[in-house]
Amino acid sequence: MIINNREINPVNPPYIIAEMSANHNGNINNAYKIIDMAKTAGADAVKLQTYKPDTITMDMRTPEFMIEGGLWDGQSLYELYESAFMPWEWHKPLFEYAQKIGITIFSSPFDNTAVDLLEDLNTPAYKIASFEAVDLPLIKYVAQTGKPMIISTGMANSEEIQEAIEAAREGGCKDLAILHCVSGYPAPAADYNLRTLTDMQDKFGLVTGLSDHTIDNTTALTSVALGASIIEKHVTLDRNGGGPDDSFSLESEELKQLCVGAKTAWESLGKIDYGRKSSEQANVKFRRSLYFVKNIEAGEIITGEHVRSIRPGYGLAPKHLYKILGKKVGKSIKKGSSITWSMVT
Repeated sequence: MIINNREINPVNPPYIIAEMSANHNGNINNAYKIIDMAKTAGADAVKLQTYKPDTITMDMRTPEFMIEGGLWDGQSLYELYESAFMPWEWHKPLFEYAQKIGITIFSSPFDNTAVDLLEDLNTPAYKIASFEAVDLPLIKYVAQTGKPMIISTGMANSEEIQEAIEAAREGGCKDLAILHCVSGYPAPAADYNLRTLTDMQDKFGLVTGLSDHTIDNTTALTSVALGASIIEKHVTLDRNGGGPDDSFSLESEELKQLCVGAKTAWESLGKIDYGRKSSEQANVKFRRSLYFVKNIEAGEIITGEHVRSIRPGYGLAPKHLYKILGKKVGKSIKKGSSITWSMVT
């Protein structure tokens, strides 16, 4: 898939998405700073979330609408999203700022009106959040825009993932990717079962990545070795800032480490190659090979006293030792000479 002329696939470095989420903490200046942070760290994109409390839930305090346990224990869904949402009037200036400094910006819409807003801003792509992966009408509505779409799959089983993909295709989406995800905040690394990534690639045949809610970069970097082409992580100015998502988000230096580490991990995969590498050329002298360790005269028979396997590695390989013992040399050779086939008769 391609977002803003950036090709996203296994033959390119992983596409790094810095998820702002609610970490603006109600202050647009924080949002600007997070965009700056993502750009400076080397992320490919910064992502917002576009909803209002009334478009994502209802203002109810019955048991079904109350959160029990975890980071947001005791809040109603409405209270959580009321404290976390990004005002819609912020979107245009944030989009314009990101475009000005040269970083891609897009968002996760949570209903059709959010899609309409993002279309007015000419968003280059869309992200479907894990909890909305079962909202097939929303997926189809997004797909009708013709923009690239990334779908997170937290809590979704294989059948539900397939349904989301089919909805996107039916809606007209051509550029589609899926992200393996665990919808825990934070999520333990052991829950990620990263081997699922390769199965997803085989089963669904799409660009596949990771939406990572663990508290460090180990899981994300490991995913690169299993073919993750996209990595999404929550980012924040201050993990102790007190916002809804701050505690499991990366700070500036950690985001830099992710961007550098993901590229290094991808580069290290390379290709199947058993040949000598460029960085090894100067180290041939540290290999062993066959050398004359004693002067030998022309016509003399080579014995074990004349030859040893030593460093450097410019002579015949040690495996040829028994092929040359008992042979004669065609000319006089001095001690310290590497042995070649041309010396042996």
